[in-house]
Amino acid sequence: MSSADFLTDFHHVATIGATPRQGVDRQAATAEDAQSRAWFSKWITDAGYTLHVDGIGNMFGLIEWTPGAPYVLVGSHLDSQPLGGRFDGAYGVLAARNVDELMRASGTAPSFNLAVVNWFNEEGGRFAPSVMGSSVFAGLFDQEKMLDVTDLAGVTARAALAEIGYLGTDPRPVTVSYAEIHIEQGRILEREEIAIGVVDRSWYTQKLDIEVLGEQSHTGATAMADRHDALVAAAKIILMVREVTTDFADEAIVSSVGQLTLEPNSPIVVARRVRLVADLRSGDPQIVQTARATLLEKIAALAVEHDIQITVTDFDVRPIRYFPENGLQLAEAAAVRAGLSTRRIQTMAGHDSVAMNTIVPSIMLFIPSVDGVSHCEREFTTDTDMVAGLALLTEVTTDLVNGALVDSATAPALASTVRA
Repeated sequence: MSSADFLTDFHHVATIGATPRQGVDRQAATAEDAQSRAWFSKWITDAGYTLHVDGIGNMFGLIEWTPGAPYVLVGSHLDSQPLGGRFDGAYGVLAARNVDELMRASGTAPSFNLAVVNWFNEEGGRFAPSVMGSSVFAGLFDQEKMLDVTDLAGVTARAALAEIGYLGTDPRPVTVSYAEIHIEQGRILEREEIAIGVVDRSWYTQKLDIEVLGEQSHTGATAMADRHDALVAAAKIILMVREVTTDFADEAIVSSVGQLTLEPNSPIVVARRVRLVADLRSGDPQIVQTARATLLEKIAALAVEHDIQITVTDFDVRPIRYFPENGLQLAEAAAVRAGLSTRRIQTMAGHDSVAMNTIVPSIMLFIPSVDGVSHCEREFTTDTDMVAGLALLTEVTTDLVNGALVDSATAPALASTVRA
């Protein structure tokens, strides 16, 4: 597949679930996600590969050169955030297929086969937690529990996948390594004018599920002194979550409240219940723990002040994951051959590669994001940067299938630890 073919495919996929401002809205297991999955399925089968769909909706395009050999996985995800960007995830899926043409042209069978993967529900916008499909694959999440997760409308992931026809039963490929390329979603590479970020570690992540329980009452008839307004207290918590970052050095921690639900959500009723999710992330776990402790103390005082009940529950805690040094060096050497500048970089966002790195040696690559903007329609990366990343991923994946990171002697023992 030439770079022109890649760009044609990429810009076509961006029309699936397209929004008026050049973004996409393809939330997991929606009709729009089903359309992108149908495109992926046709793309795989037209190329003569074998398509497998597993029990959590992950899709694998299996390219077998060496019968019986395990697989190198390469890919990302096609689902998006609501009103998300067209580059996040989709770029990494479409960039994964060049290696087959190189192998066929060489006339020699590599040590390992290749599987191009589209992971289910990486974004977590509809079903929480995020990075769901790859985490089930890696054994970090229980498949049945994840299938029972509901969206805000009460629809389970199981029912949603069945509705679009992608609740599969196929076996998972036995895997020896993983590679993924992605937009940075930050501005470090753009600011430093560097072509490629080689990810050496992930950030520590801590989410807090916060429930605020007040008392429902009339917005017009209830005296202000008699109100127990859950939304007012929740608004103060939202500001606390933001302000706690000022206790630390600039860029040492990021925080947000990205989801809020309100009951009864009537224009003439004081809110009785608010549920919100706070997200704390840092490269230093102690900073997150200190911020968490500060928030818990302030939230407890807030509950007393407003005479309401507030419950805070930890969930989706993700430790720092370090990518293997030999994988970093492999990627850097490939970049030298491709004439691309690199720097090592940390990922503040979660990615499928972070989950996969817990079971097999994994490589994560970034290309620049214009203005560092992501998870919105304005997200943008140039064709030039995408093509440069495509060339590097091709180099890296060619090395991987030829046993540069995991040799044939090591592969059987490694593969036996991976859930097939």
